[in-house]
Amino acid sequence: MPNSAEIAKDAIEQFQKIQRHMQLAKEEHAEKTYESLKDDYLSLKALLQVAGVNLTDIDKIKE
Repeated sequence: MPNSAEIAKDAIEQFQKIQRHMQLAKEEHAEKTYESLKDDYLSLKALLQVAGVNLTDIDKIKE
């Protein structure tokens, strides 16, 4: 069973990956893709905030 640090690490990596995809979708004007990714982004952001992760340096989207 993963420990708290492993869970946080995985969530942070997923958060950063989704942000990269969101940035690409925005550049390509893929509005539906962006909005779909935004749902995952907001869920992960909420999870990380509840876990006490400081998002100041890693949140590039800031929504």
